Amino acid sequence: MRLTPGTAADFVLATSDHAFARDPYADYAMLREHAPVCRQPDGSVLLTRYADVLTAFGDPALFSSDKRVDFYPRFGDSPLYEHHTTSIVFNDPPYHTRVRQLLAPFFAARVLRQMEASIAAMVDSLLDRAAAHGRIDVVRDFALVVPLNLIGELLGVPYGERAPLRGWANAILGALEPVRTPAELAAGNQAVEDFKAYLRALIANKRARPPGDEAMDVLWALIEAADEQRADDERLSELEILHNSIFMLNAGHDTTGSLIANGIDLLCRYPEQRERLLDDPALIKPAVEEMLRFESPLQIGNRKTTAACEIGGVELAPGTFLHLGIAAANRDPAQFPDAETFDVARTPNKHLAFAHGIHTCAGNSVARIEARIAFAKLLERFPRFSRVGAAARPHRSRFRVIDELILDLGN
Repeated sequence: MRLTPGTAADFVLATSDHAFARDPYADYAMLREHAPVCRQPDGSVLLTRYADVLTAFGDPALFSSDKRVDFYPRFGDSPLYEHHTTSIVFNDPPYHTRVRQLLAPFFAARVLRQMEASIAAMVDSLLDRAAAHGRIDVVRDFALVVPLNLIGELLGVPYGERAPLRGWANAILGALEPVRTPAELAAGNQAVEDFKAYLRALIANKRARPPGDEAMDVLWALIEAADEQRADDERLSELEILHNSIFMLNAGHDTTGSLIANGIDLLCRYPEQRERLLDDPALIKPAVEEMLRFESPLQIGNRKTTAACEIGGVELAPGTFLHLGIAAANRDPAQFPDAETFDVARTPNKHLAFAHGIHTCAGNSVARIEARIAFAKLLERFPRFSRVGAAARPHRSRFRVIDELILDLGN
């Protein structure tokens, strides 16, 4: 049942239904208008206005990313708890700063330019294969394959060993949804253990046969940094290496895959916008930004207040857990004119799909490059592709996911 002005304040994210997961935007509009700082039964708060979400992203001292206290009731002493409280995304400085500095060289402009040829060749190969069949499941055979193989290359995961990564990522990231069954949590815990075991073996192989100096191997860089750093408070432990590698592998392909799949779905739903891209391929760059705004791969983020504060005109106590409605903020008409209109030429477009501030997604430039190349080549090869049925979406509200999207390539 959709929210109304009278029921918006009673919205409970943890009990939202599959209809909300499939299409939350009408409810987000009601929340922005009538309950922008929406109290939840557990004492947490859901923010849906752009200005409020931006404020929470922009002040890491007042709005903490550390989840050690908040995740314990859900995960207990489990592998999922160990993972989600060790990876960079759910930590504050100085730990966050130290790990991010180690990763920064791999996302420099020079390195990104080197990646473009590899991404283009990968996309061409996938589209060649699709052309032979005339149809493609763009999720399984395109959108997830491109970023999975790229992040696999960056982390030095051998090509033939990448098959389990998607399943592990789904189970681990899926555990962050507002409601998970015991079976789903058990699958997530097992995925963390399996992933760690795989990485330990991979690290052992790298130590035995170190990659060459020319290799772009993030995992090896983390290993070397741990070996070289002398101060104990600066040294990365084995667990920190493992969990940050898991995070990079998961985030590096899951959300980028969702960006590409959601973007293709949008071009099917809005054929007039696809025609604009066909007429003017230079619009690919703003089109990707609009896809990120309109169907944000990460729909909900989290923070916690470290002191008493006011946000959206509401007083919040120290320790208040915040659900940051990224998807709601990205359709806030106070920030975006005609916010519910998908416009591939929209500019400016200061969306929050990659967060903001010190926690801006480190791999955002890689994701943008992958998406631009994927869309440009798909439109060039198969300009008249069409959906065979609607996109299949699971019951997930934190991430904007498509499980299956079949295209007739029209060739």
